[in-house]
Amino acid sequence: MTTLVTGCSGFIGFHVTYALLSAGHRIIGVDNLNRYYDPTLKEHRLALLKESTGFTFHRLDIADRGKMHDLAKLYPDIDYVVHLAAQAGVRYSLEEPYTYIDSNITGQLCVLELCRHLPGLRHLVYASSSSVYGHNEKVPFSETDRVDAPASLYAVTKRAGELMAENYSRLFSFPATGLRFFTVYGPWGRPDMAYFIFTRALLEGTALTLTHGGQQERDFTYIDDIVAGVMSALERPPKRHALYNLGNHHCISLRKLLSTLETLTGRQAVIKEAPLPAGDVPRTFADITRASQQLGYHPRTSLEEGLPHFLNWYREYYQV
Repeated sequence: MTTLVTGCSGFIGFHVTYALLSAGHRIIGVDNLNRYYDPTLKEHRLALLKESTGFTFHRLDIADRGKMHDLAKLYPDIDYVVHLAAQAGVRYSLEEPYTYIDSNITGQLCVLELCRHLPGLRHLVYASSSSVYGHNEKVPFSETDRVDAPASLYAVTKRAGELMAENYSRLFSFPATGLRFFTVYGPWGRPDMAYFIFTRALLEGTALTLTHGGQQERDFTYIDDIVAGVMSALERPPKRHALYNLGNHHCISLRKLLSTLETLTGRQAVIKEAPLPAGDVPRTFADITRASQQLGYHPRTSLEEGLPHFLNWYREYYQV
């Protein structure tokens, strides 16, 4: 089986690619190694993937229609596409809006165009986000909830990506599955995420910013559970298009997250208070009934179990 993975050097992309290689897939990996966060971390992930003889890497931007078209011609035998490349981050979308349109709209279109020209494509699985639920007051969030009031441009682009995929799937008759990820954490994680920022501040003894008194609640989902969900979805193509929440079905506050990290590190946080940033939402909470019933998705890792794994990796990687 030949599988194209976009964003293979990203946090989720790295772990999914590693799992697919372990399962015997031949992987065509794509990433532009952008500088949204330290590209050294991405390069180290990539170096581990390159140790496998089943991995081939192309450094390119998914929004480059010419290079994506060439990729489809170079690998007409691609069986699966796992599209995880995107410009992430809610707050950054206030600073660099055009980057989100380029990566998450134009890039999504280029991936869909690639898919329609792959004669043997069995399934497209792509990343969406819990951000599409916006300020939804009904919890937990269900795939049947309305998602027409996003709170950020990032959320707008992810919802637009879902609609584009549904349209292409219907028009060009290939199965596509969108996965709405809920606050993924774990080893090799993203440095812009709260758990990573809090850990760094605690271990370095520097101040950290806690917004809205730490009252925001998030459905923290361990990376191994997310990978299991992606792998299960890939093996179960729908007739046309499907959407699933991949979360932990258990939300906690950022204050609780910080308290847990303080206990694990034995350090006391130096806190700077700040208001809730524009574009942020008060909570995310996944209803995973559909994923459980149709994908056999059952997250197994609690935050109390997962955070020590992340902390152990962090100490080893940064030698602290």
